[in-house]
Order: sequence, then C-alpha cells, then structure tokens
Amino acid sequence: MKASLLIRERVVFPDGSLVEMVAWRLPSPLPPSSHGFKYSLVYIVDGVRVLGYDNERGKGDHRHRDGREESFAFVSMDNLLERFVAEVEELRRTP
Repeated sequence: MKASLLIRERVVFPDGSLVEMVAWRLPSPLPPSSHGFKYSLVYIVDGVRVLGYDNERGKGDHRHRDGREESFAFVSMDNLLERFVAEVEELRRTP
C-alpha cells in the first residue's frame, strides 16, 4: 500500500497571510510516531511561520509556535485539524 493523500489545502487571506495543510495516510507509522499519518500544517504571516504542526522521522509529533518547538500528544487527524484551525482563528483575532 502506498501513502494516500488525505488533504492538500492552501488558503490565502486578504491580508496576505496563508494557511497550508497537507496530510497523508501511511502504510505504517513514521518513527517515533505510533500512528499512520504524515502531516504538515502551517500558518504564515509576512513570510514567517507563526504556527506549525508536523511530524518527521526522528522527531515525531511536534508543534512550532512563536519560534519554539514542543512535542504534543497526537489523538487523531480530525482532532489535530480542529486544533490547528482553532489556533489559527485565535491568532487571526488577536492583533
């Protein structure tokens, strides 16, 4: 089984900021993650990543915010997408 694309979406807001979400279902987990997904979710303002979620081999599930990187507990892809969208909405409301 090959990786299958679940979502590939890019939204550019009127102010020029953008959201890009890409996620795949994998045939097996990408170590050290224990789930079968590979993803990259990012919110960019003025060319700078303000918020990002991704998992990469060797690092596992982690979040980038305000220049810091921290691990987080992956629950489900739906939960992750909801969390990311909610954080982007919060950041967009905050001046």
